Amino acid sequence: MTTLQNRPNTALLVIDVQNGVVSGAHARDTVVATINGLVDRARTASAPVVWVQHADADLEAGSEPWQIVPELEPLASEAVVHKTYGDSFEGTDLEEVLAAAGVGRLVVSGAQTDACIRSTIHGAFARGYDVTLVGDAHTTEDLSAYGAPTPDQVIGHTNMYWQYQTAPGRTAGVVAAGEVAFSA
Repeated sequence: MTTLQNRPNTALLVIDVQNGVVSGAHARDTVVATINGLVDRARTASAPVVWVQHADADLEAGSEPWQIVPELEPLASEAVVHKTYGDSFEGTDLEEVLAAAGVGRLVVSGAQTDACIRSTIHGAFARGYDVTLVGDAHTTEDLSAYGAPTPDQVIGHTNMYWQYQTAPGRTAGVVAAGEVAFSA
């Protein structure tokens, strides 16, 4: 039901599952394994898998912390989008990658829930995409020492509010990994 014309396909978006991003993330191993399962299912369904890698002063492109975690391996045929902003669309070729694949619906996973995940789901929705957040396939680090809620609360709150997002001609939702459908 996307507002984007002639874009019937669904893509799995894997955001910032990089060594330096998820090394201290809540339930890291479980979330990475869940994402790995989603990647396998998307590939089996011939759905595009699009990888996003963030770079900044603390995450220098090409460095070990910048690398995608070893448990996940993009295929040479899969797009890797490099970004420097929270929203995966800002200053990147993500829109062009998705348009070329006829994608109007995104299934979103990755890190950090309270930063790049939130920025990207809102950015995608505002750009006309249907956006499904995989409730058990995103994570964040513990910033409670700085006054933030604990990671499980951040994840829970994001899942709770995203399931109620509405806009004309678009859908938003949250599903568990086992409920993700890559076909219409």
